[in-house]
Amino acid sequence: MPWKERSIVEERMRFVLRLKDGESMASLCREFGISRVTGYKIYDRYKECGLEGLTDRARTPYRYANKLPAQLEAMIVTLRREKPTWGARKLRDRLLRKLPNDVRVPACSTIHAILDRHGLVTRQRRSRTKTEGTPLSEGVAPNALWCTDYKGEFMLENKQYCYPLTVSDHASRYLLLCEAMESVKEQGAFTAFERLFKERGLPQAIRSDNGVPFASPNGLFNLSRLAVWWLRLGITIERIQPGHPQQNGRHERMHRTLKIEATRPAGSNFLQQQAKFDAFVREFNYERPHEALEMKYPADFYKPSTRPYRGIGELSYPFHDRTALVTCCGRICIYKKKINLSTSLAGQAVGIKEVDDGIWLVSFMDYDLGYIDLEEKTLQPLNNPFGPRV
Repeated sequence: MPWKERSIVEERMRFVLRLKDGESMASLCREFGISRVTGYKIYDRYKECGLEGLTDRARTPYRYANKLPAQLEAMIVTLRREKPTWGARKLRDRLLRKLPNDVRVPACSTIHAILDRHGLVTRQRRSRTKTEGTPLSEGVAPNALWCTDYKGEFMLENKQYCYPLTVSDHASRYLLLCEAMESVKEQGAFTAFERLFKERGLPQAIRSDNGVPFASPNGLFNLSRLAVWWLRLGITIERIQPGHPQQNGRHERMHRTLKIEATRPAGSNFLQQQAKFDAFVREFNYERPHEALEMKYPADFYKPSTRPYRGIGELSYPFHDRTALVTCCGRICIYKKKINLSTSLAGQAVGIKEVDDGIWLVSFMDYDLGYIDLEEKTLQPLNNPFGPRV
């Protein structure tokens, strides 16, 4: 046991022993500098668990949303194979009757997700497109793959921080964008990418890291609003694995040159710094020979995309029972019940289809997100349809 943890346990033991010797709770709490609520909590743990109750309890969650004991999952699979026509609701009722009262039986949506994971559910849906993606694509042709990132922030002479947003074409090395931004907030990225799409057309895929605004650590499948917008435009999202910048190596190599030639010294303000970036882009694309291009220029290989930017249209789900609009707080309403999805999908239409009694499949575009159980009012996500969780 580490020294710090041992000293905390010893303090708790002293507190409990003196309490058992007859000293009052109020006076001991004042002496030890703790509230009476904490004092009673320590003493209750001791009475319940003995000396083990004085040690710090593990901080790992007691229950994981998508994880069940292996024995319980195996029992669900066995029951389904014995009764192949039974749905999640009937299987759950069977479990409630068979298992002891102290065993927590999972929700119907969780049971349905287990059956789906073991191939025991037939999904009547269109096959997913190849936008479901990883491994990372090769990007061998212009506009097949764009790479994007924020080069590390640096301070201008006026003491403001600058966050350069950069976009390059993977195949030709053509530097499409180098924009001096005041922050990494998504609104600035939306504006910059929309201007770029209007000028250069749409790529097949965009590769980024897992940082904001390209991904959201709290969003469903780590989707951000920016990533959802790219999907709506028909662009595949690719993300490198954390700690593997070499997966975006060409772009990172460009950043190193950018840092040396366009940020040292930094501009006096954003306008001056943007002028330095614009000069760097012109030289990088039209004057700087690249060894990987046999000493030719990126401009010799790059051509604008043949996929014009026309914004996004309305989504329709003809193979689903109904369409629901995700609210600004990330919910959908069905039969007067509110189910949380993700704020990254706010304003988007999703398709809902009943696949079992009270079990509904939720889809976004051609991607199945998960199952909702109207009784539990929760979403049970499926495996990440946009590629492995990175």
